[in-house]
Amino acid sequence: MKRMIVMTALCASALALPALAQSTRDTVQERGRLICGASQGTPGFGAPDDDGYWRGLDIETCRAVAVAVLDDKDAVDFVPLTGQQRIPALQTGEIDMLPRTLTWTLQRDANGINFTTPNYFEFTGFMMPRDLGIERVEDMQGATVCVQTGSTTEVVVADVSKKHDLDLSPVVFDNTTAARQAFFSGRCDALITDAGALASVRATMAEAPGDYLIFPATPYVDALTPAVAHGDDQWLDIVNWSIQALIAAESFGLTQDNIDDHMDSDDPRIRRFLGVDPGNGAALGLSEDFAYRIVKALGNYGEVFERNVGMDSPLQLERGRNALFSDGGLMFPLAFQ
Repeated sequence: MKRMIVMTALCASALALPALAQSTRDTVQERGRLICGASQGTPGFGAPDDDGYWRGLDIETCRAVAVAVLDDKDAVDFVPLTGQQRIPALQTGEIDMLPRTLTWTLQRDANGINFTTPNYFEFTGFMMPRDLGIERVEDMQGATVCVQTGSTTEVVVADVSKKHDLDLSPVVFDNTTAARQAFFSGRCDALITDAGALASVRATMAEAPGDYLIFPATPYVDALTPAVAHGDDQWLDIVNWSIQALIAAESFGLTQDNIDDHMDSDDPRIRRFLGVDPGNGAALGLSEDFAYRIVKALGNYGEVFERNVGMDSPLQLERGRNALFSDGGLMFPLAFQ
C-alpha cells in the first residue's frame, strides 16, 4: 500500500512538471525562417535597399546564422525595432536573435539576454555641424543633444555632462529616425550614437557630409554585440560559432572564392573548420560543414566588413579596431576544435 502511494505521488509530480520548451534551433528549423531584430535603417549596418532587400554588416551576421541552421542566407525575416522595443522583443521570443544594435554592458547581460561574439568595436561619438566650431567634448558647454531613448547613449550624455560640467540638454526621441531628422533640422546641436552609425547617417542623410564633424564622446571603446535570450545554451553556442566562423575564416585566409581550394588542406584545424574532419558540427547540432557553408555564402569577416562599411562601401570606414588581432585589431578567432 505504501509503495502504491509513493508511485501515485511520483506520477502526480511528473504530470505537474512543465513540458520542456522546444529549443530555438528546432523552432527555427520547423519554421524554416530565422527572425532577427533590425535597426530602423542604418545603411552599411542594417537597412533595406531600393528593392527592399536587407543589407549591412549586422544583416550579414544574421544571414550567417541562417546559413548554419537552414542552409539559406535568405531564410531570414528582419523586424525593425526601436531602442525600447529591441530587448523586450528578444526576451519574449518575438525575435530569435538581435544583431549589433546593442552595446555589451553588465546590466544588460545580467537581465535576460546573453551576448555572443562582438561583430563591431567602436567608440560612442558626437556629430556636430562644423560651423559651430566645436571639435571636442570639453567645449560642448550648454549644447543640446538628440538622443534615442532605450540606448546607452542616454547614460553617456549624463556621464559626460557631469564629468566635464557641461550642462548638456538631452532631447529624447523614441526612435532613431526621429532623432536624426531632428538633428539635421537644427533642433539639436549634436547627435550621439556609435561613431560607425554616425558615419552612416552623415553619408546618407546630410546634404553636405563634409559640413559635419564626428568626435569621441568618451575615451572608451564599446563591444557592439549580437545577443540572444537567456535559457538556451545550444542557441547561444550556434550564434557564437556562426559569427566566429566569419572571423576564423579570415585568419585562415579562407575567402568566398578560394575556400573550395582548401578542402584537401593538411592543416588539422582547417580540416575541422571545413567539416572534412568531423566533430564540430555535431557538437552544435548542425551539419559538419556549417562553417564552410557560411563562408561559401558570405565570405569571411573581412569581406563582409569591406563591402558593407569598408573601403568598398559608401562609408569607407577603415578596419582599425575591427581588424584581426594579428593586424593590430580586436577581432580574435577562437579555436575550431
